[in-house]
Amino acid sequence: MTYTILHNPNCSTSRKGLDMLKEAGVEPEVRKYMNATERLSVEELKDIAKKMGGVSPRAFLRAKDAPAAGIDADASDEAVFEAMAENPKLIQRPIGIKGKKAVLGRPPEDLLKLV
Repeated sequence: MTYTILHNPNCSTSRKGLDMLKEAGVEPEVRKYMNATERLSVEELKDIAKKMGGVSPRAFLRAKDAPAAGIDADASDEAVFEAMAENPKLIQRPIGIKGKKAVLGRPPEDLLKLV
């Protein structure tokens, strides 16, 4: 089963998580979701939320960037998903995905839960 990591090479936590996976013998498929050609769709983001246990997208939203993107406390989950798809900077990283499970790598050691 393929292990996919949603990765931002400019993020030290994301780099650390990827390194930890490789040290554990995992060669994940790396999706650089910040690149225009690899961005996540609303449907993919909903699938990630489902794989995280049916969480709200706020569970993997970069809260400190939300106000500047127009996301306030009253925004619906649908609005948050749409904002994340349009502006991938709003997505917390890294995220590990394997089969029917996904985990936020905060701290990066959490990525090993899917190994």
